[in-house]
Amino acid sequence: MMRSLFSGISGLKVHQTKMDVIGNNISNVNTVGFRSSSVNFTDVYYQTTQSASGPNAETGAAGTNAVQIGLGANVAAISVDLSGTGATQRTDRNMDVMINGDAFLIVSSNNNTYFTKSGALDIDANGTLYCTTNGASVLGWRVDENGEIRKDTAATLNLMTPENSFSEPSATTAVTLSGNIDAEDPLVAYGAAGYPISVSFYDSLGNLCTAKFLATQVSDTETNRYTVSLTDIMGSDGTSMLKRKVEDETTGNVSYESTEQYISFNEQELTYTVDPDGTISFAGATFPELQFNGSTGSFTFIGQDGQETVNLTLNNNTPNNPFPLSGVDIDFSGLTMYASKATSNVQPKRGDVNGDKCGNAAGNLSGFSLQTDGKIYGVYSNGDTKLLGQIAVATFANPSGLEAVGNSMFAATLNSGEFDGIGVDITEVGKFSVGALEMSNVDLATEFTNMITTQRGFQANSRVITTSDTMLEELVNLKR
Repeated sequence: MMRSLFSGISGLKVHQTKMDVIGNNISNVNTVGFRSSSVNFTDVYYQTTQSASGPNAETGAAGTNAVQIGLGANVAAISVDLSGTGATQRTDRNMDVMINGDAFLIVSSNNNTYFTKSGALDIDANGTLYCTTNGASVLGWRVDENGEIRKDTAATLNLMTPENSFSEPSATTAVTLSGNIDAEDPLVAYGAAGYPISVSFYDSLGNLCTAKFLATQVSDTETNRYTVSLTDIMGSDGTSMLKRKVEDETTGNVSYESTEQYISFNEQELTYTVDPDGTISFAGATFPELQFNGSTGSFTFIGQDGQETVNLTLNNNTPNNPFPLSGVDIDFSGLTMYASKATSNVQPKRGDVNGDKCGNAAGNLSGFSLQTDGKIYGVYSNGDTKLLGQIAVATFANPSGLEAVGNSMFAATLNSGEFDGIGVDITEVGKFSVGALEMSNVDLATEFTNMITTQRGFQANSRVITTSDTMLEELVNLKR
């Protein structure tokens, strides 16, 4: 039989294979993280009908080349382009990430480790970070007992463990006052009711408490000096923490008594009594004096010269309320004494002038925030954030040597290099783009051009077969 028939058949087979690859590329033109493949052919099986010979000096004969007839083509390689970064598809979804750099996300499926470019991530019902395109768990580094990333082994990231489901409360240790006290305000006049200043703070249990003060001029003549007196401290339920209601079971009459709180204000212990009608009296208490510059209206001191803050401490050794508060420093230096239509306006703010020491209530986990360095923070209802883990990536000396296993996943091979089980920090090779995905790198113009050449190659090989068949037919017809 003619060798050209089998060469034509091999040509049809390799072009069919190339068309299969082209079809797969085009079908995945919108697959997140997909990488296109290309086919390379090689010639094979040469039949040598005459070997090469060298020139003969004695006879003067020239050398001859070998006479060889090729027997077709084979597929040499199907290569996947895994280098570089594909185009960006913006999603604005805070759990979508795109790798900017030659790296792969590390995922686990059926106890096997794979690698993917698909960064469409989410949290499953167990709180585990996973890739939505293949259902595989994303691997990364967990935090240690100190809240620091421990880069020892890449493991699944369970972000909704019991300890991560809430944020512990913290006590407020500083409060800053700002605003203006007008000396012409009738509330601050000597002998008047006093201008009320309410300062809220969190105790160590996360309860929001409120201390109530009154600012009053110390005399009719010294209008730039004010006594800041404590009147009550309210709990988170809106009732006084300094007194409790007592009801007589026989008569039904209601009276009040002291809760015997320990109170320290401006480093001095205050003693107080509660009348049966609920009136709180701080007998013999010495409250700090707030003084302004009478000429400029600027703050001078609180308590004594050079002092800007006063400390309020409230403790209770009873079992139901153990030491809820310890040491809130109230900063008065932001106050002024300017004329303002006889109206005072003082605004308290939890925290110091830098916004620190605000304290907060206990919070529940309400969401997640993923950063460009792969670190994942829990966002809590109280405004707190907590580092929960970091996504690790993998790099390979020969990314094209990875083996595609489907579902946008690849497996390491001997030709790609092995995975060390630890991973790499994304900042060493690039960064994550949050709210974006890496699109397929399929170039339709290239694929359609390859489709045309593949079609023509297949067509030409089919013509070889039909022509060889015609020649065989003529040979058979010689018998006629």
